[in-house]
Amino acid sequence: MEQDIMSLSGEQCFEGKSPYSSDSEVLSQGDKEYDDILELNQFDGLPYSSRFYKLLKERKELPVWRAKGEFMDSLAKEQFVVLSGFAKTGRSSQIPQWCAEFCLSVRFQHGMVVCTQIHPQQAVDLALRVADEMDINIGHEVGYTIPLETCCTSETFLRYYTDDMLLREIMSDPLLERYGVVIVDQAHQRTVATDVLLGLLKEVVLQRPELRVVLLSATKPDPKQLNLFTGSALPDIHLEVPEVGEVVYSSTGDNYFCSALHLVLEIHRSEEQGDVVVFLVTMQEIDLAHDILCHEKRGLPPDLGELLPIAVHPGQSGSLPVFGEEAGQIRRVFLTRSPNEDFFWAFSSINFVIDAGLEKRYVYNPRIRTNSVIIQPISSGQSECRKHLAGPTGKCFRLYPRERQLPAKLCPRIVESDITSTVLFLKRMEIAGLGHCDFIDRPDPGGLMQALEELDYLAALDNDGNLSEMGIIMSEFPLEPQMAKTVLASCEFDCVSEVIIIAAMLTAPSCFMVPPAELKPEAAQCHMKFQHPEGDHFTLINIFKAFKQCQQDTNCNEEKWCQGLFLNHAALLTADALRTELTDTLKRIELPISAPAFGCRGNTVNIKRALLAGFFMQVARDVDGSGNYFILTHKHVAQIHPFSGYGAKSPKLGLPEWVLFHEHTFSEDNCLRTVTHITPEEFIQMTPQYFFYNLPSSESKDILQSTLNHGASQNKENKRSSNEEPQEDQASDRCIIQ
Repeated sequence: MEQDIMSLSGEQCFEGKSPYSSDSEVLSQGDKEYDDILELNQFDGLPYSSRFYKLLKERKELPVWRAKGEFMDSLAKEQFVVLSGFAKTGRSSQIPQWCAEFCLSVRFQHGMVVCTQIHPQQAVDLALRVADEMDINIGHEVGYTIPLETCCTSETFLRYYTDDMLLREIMSDPLLERYGVVIVDQAHQRTVATDVLLGLLKEVVLQRPELRVVLLSATKPDPKQLNLFTGSALPDIHLEVPEVGEVVYSSTGDNYFCSALHLVLEIHRSEEQGDVVVFLVTMQEIDLAHDILCHEKRGLPPDLGELLPIAVHPGQSGSLPVFGEEAGQIRRVFLTRSPNEDFFWAFSSINFVIDAGLEKRYVYNPRIRTNSVIIQPISSGQSECRKHLAGPTGKCFRLYPRERQLPAKLCPRIVESDITSTVLFLKRMEIAGLGHCDFIDRPDPGGLMQALEELDYLAALDNDGNLSEMGIIMSEFPLEPQMAKTVLASCEFDCVSEVIIIAAMLTAPSCFMVPPAELKPEAAQCHMKFQHPEGDHFTLINIFKAFKQCQQDTNCNEEKWCQGLFLNHAALLTADALRTELTDTLKRIELPISAPAFGCRGNTVNIKRALLAGFFMQVARDVDGSGNYFILTHKHVAQIHPFSGYGAKSPKLGLPEWVLFHEHTFSEDNCLRTVTHITPEEFIQMTPQYFFYNLPSSESKDILQSTLNHGASQNKENKRSSNEEPQEDQASDRCIIQ
């Protein structure tokens, strides 16, 4: 009879009394009297390789191994286990392996193991490392699932997911019945997806008492996190690590950027061994620091060895450093920012950390429907995470005074973010049977009301506030609600092929490279080749079609083509993959996909109608003819971004009076980005009537009202002259998707 999971003690798990042999037992047997016997891998039945024993010896030196007995005992006895430890303790790579051993002990009768990560690249790196350590195949026994890429089979028992991808899986498997252990890593980051996942797991475990939930955090979890599942504080297994060799404080004021670069060069000239991590504040600072160090290293004496700056941007694929053995006299300088403290878990070569002590955060303002940018001190927990990257023999340079009081914690992202997508997801989960999500911190009431209002305007909710049929279909797409509504509208207006290109290009990272200052005029000339007279959304279609044409041309090297036109090759590949996923989603839910018709007048009008069906809340009017655009929803005035087709750097197109925009960067430059010309008649036709009447009073609204009245009276006259029966006037003649 199979052994029940609750009857297995931690001592049995750790000492090998369970139905399987632990790694430590395998090592001891291999080191002693059984050297001549091939030990078999408990997961695939094949003999262990020599590399397995080499890596196992390294693994046992990690701080997390000192807590294996306590962890396995807690996992056997408790439904919830909490463990905290910094990036280099091995928590993210070892704990999932032990959970797999635990599930194997009951022959996976309760399911597999899934471990969430915040960043896709980290999920991939960890899966590759763990497969190597377990001596099994990536994509078979161990795998990963990240946006636009899955490397798993039905037999994959240990999976690394990004937290948002696990949430999408919950839509089809609300009780996560495939899994016996769910590991939520990086819980200290308090992302929206992580908080929602924890809230839903609280509901799931009530219906699945055999499910284990493991919470991993770099710092000791917030008391609210510890109280979430049981109402009382859960015990926390904390991994102790040695203190950093030396911590140096300095008061640089606002000049932290120059001070950080001077420190990098001083460290390199000192000839002390080790790589350097520099925590700056913005992406622009990272790129500028990279360019400066690349320039400065040319004047350094060759006998110091090579200085290799590496820009590490959070959330951008391909920007993370490649793990591997340190090569010769190369000193790597990793330039990064928050929240990248966990990215360097595999680097033992880091001996220096330079910490600016600040971070850039986006705080959503529901009243004006855009983000504000705030530069603020990091939390004391983040400061400790950064410090411990230097290791017990390293140095941490803090570019702020010792007496600065850092906040104990930062505000959870769910309180500061636009939660419209989250509310749509939670409404979908009500249909799936998980109607309650117990948040650790409640969302901002203003943000919640704005999210519900926006979903109502998009026809995603019915009269009772439940998800409508439109809302259910919108939730199927990996897009923001407004963009999902645009894609659905394109099915009605026969412009699907073009709109999914726009959706993919705007969801992927920007396809435009940011060139050095001396090359910006040349880059602008290259980008003007793709300009479309109707606006930036159409320009994106031109770029994507040109990229696909290059791909199909055997004589065209697409990477060189992108480089020559100052386009981001990785971003275009991402857009291509996303377009394929959107196409597959449309086919799966049996929505029509029209044939491409880009270029004809009717198609252009239909694309604008589809865009307005989703983005009617993002319309502005030039109030004085000089480019000062009045935003209808909140009365702010902004300018078109200089690199738009209508911007100051692109004088080819004149300024339109009415525009639809994709983004308003309020705090950064107060600019409207990705702008397309529309007419008042198109806006009136596609806008829900109750949204129009709820707009604040303004001259622009009066102009629209006049257009509406004129159209209605003209429509009535036409009906009288043709002796037709009375029908609804134009004011209520809305698109049926509304």
